[in-house]
Amino acid sequence: MLKTPMEITTKQAKKGVVVITGASAGVGRATARLFGRKGYDVALLARGEEALEAAKKEIEALGQKARWYKVDVADAQAVEEAAEKIEQELGPIEVWVNNAMNSVFSPVKDMKPEEYKRVTDVTYLGQVYGTLSALKRMRSRNRGSIVFVGSALAYRGIPLQSAYCGAKHAIQGFFDSLRTELLHDDSPISISMVELPALNTTQFGFVKNRLPNRPRPMGKIYQPEVAADAILFAAEHKRREVLVGFPTVQAIVGNKLAPWFADWVLSRTGIKGQQTQQPKDPNQKHNLWEPVPGVHGAHGEFGEKAHEHSTQLWISKHKPELLAGLLLLGGLLTGGLLMTRR
Repeated sequence: MLKTPMEITTKQAKKGVVVITGASAGVGRATARLFGRKGYDVALLARGEEALEAAKKEIEALGQKARWYKVDVADAQAVEEAAEKIEQELGPIEVWVNNAMNSVFSPVKDMKPEEYKRVTDVTYLGQVYGTLSALKRMRSRNRGSIVFVGSALAYRGIPLQSAYCGAKHAIQGFFDSLRTELLHDDSPISISMVELPALNTTQFGFVKNRLPNRPRPMGKIYQPEVAADAILFAAEHKRREVLVGFPTVQAIVGNKLAPWFADWVLSRTGIKGQQTQQPKDPNQKHNLWEPVPGVHGAHGEFGEKAHEHSTQLWISKHKPELLAGLLLLGGLLTGGLLMTRR
């Protein structure tokens, strides 16, 4: 009987310690598994103890060390204390993945000031705080990699997620500023931004929701393992930015060329496109202020519609080889043409 990937213990050389925020579910959970398979010891940061413990056991089953730390990334001191404990218990931090997020599905007119603040504190400032703690340690060793988990929505806001879109836009600005400073200092520390598409994650099951129906990812949906693949690639290859999925490329490039057209399209499709046909459960718990109890995996409820592979991401990851191949092909064709003329 064949074993599943989770049952196979990896024998790869140790690659160091990775810290993943928002590691208990969704993209964070899938990313933790992938880094574990690739030989990293994993520090898991999130708020839900039960889910964190389950994630820890998955990493240990892969033959790697894992520790979890109950942390709200909106608390800068808690993030810093966790970073200190990680280095004491697991070793020097080589990679820091800023993944934690939360959101509210609601029209702007119904949003509360404290909800904007909370989403901003977690989704934007959580990445800032994580970066500060990572840089504090990486600078002294003059090495390390920090990955910012962004979104197509960092470039193009959509209806019903104004707090989340605003936070993702802020991350992009912070990333640009930090990158220029590191370049000025000739620092070998790598920072990368991964822009994600719609994903089949657990967030749609416990996000705060004021819509009449249950929320859903909009447009073409991908499994969270696609995002994890991009995050690992960004961490190991010093790519400035990694776009995941053609819809992400389409949204970013299209918004630069014709933002007015994107406004019009989203005004017609963005409201209905983010809701299922099922009425929302008025008793559904949400995770804006406190974690939802229980063990939450990486996948949400839209698996039948989710894609497990992105051709666009594969092309992006193999650009140097593809470019070299095209140049070689062009050279051969040119040589053949010259020989024919002679």
